[in-house]
Amino acid sequence: MIVIGNKSYEVLKDHRNGWNPEAFRERYSEVLERYDYIVGDWGYNQLRLKGFYRDNHPKAAKDSTFSSMSDYINEYCNFGCAHFVLQKSKEQKEAKERDSKEPAEGPASPKEIRVDGDPKGNMDNKETKEMKETPQDANKVSKDNKNQRERREAKEARREQRDLKESKEKEAKPKELNPPAEQHQ
Repeated sequence: MIVIGNKSYEVLKDHRNGWNPEAFRERYSEVLERYDYIVGDWGYNQLRLKGFYRDNHPKAAKDSTFSSMSDYINEYCNFGCAHFVLQKSKEQKEAKERDSKEPAEGPASPKEIRVDGDPKGNMDNKETKEMKETPQDANKVSKDNKNQRERREAKEARREQRDLKESKEKEAKPKELNPPAEQHQ
């Protein structure tokens, strides 16, 4: 079980060892909190996360439901890529109800990951203390994401220029459908 952003998740599927808690912590966004399932897939050494709702969810479009998840993996993920599926724990809903009745001991860090072993979620061991994200880490992650987006946009612009140049070169070449045949005498 993984706890992040005050939500707990269970790993339903781990295909080809796609599950990596550190990479998940870095890529996780609060936008994903609304979803019942999260799919993470690896392509070009980068983790991509996508959320899905349960099948009977009122906000769910057909392509964002649990039943369409296998279509997403087959159509949008690299063939045979490592991936994982997380399910939001039902225990989290029960814990919310309990917390509303009992006073809270204090808010958890918004990007804190706890691994099973400590039922109270105490952050005493070295491994989980290192996973706490500081504001500096959050700024670094957002800068990294911005840099990646800028590089991707620049690459797309170069590709468009190259494609445009190639299409102009094709148009400029004279088209010879029936080249004159040599006549032998």
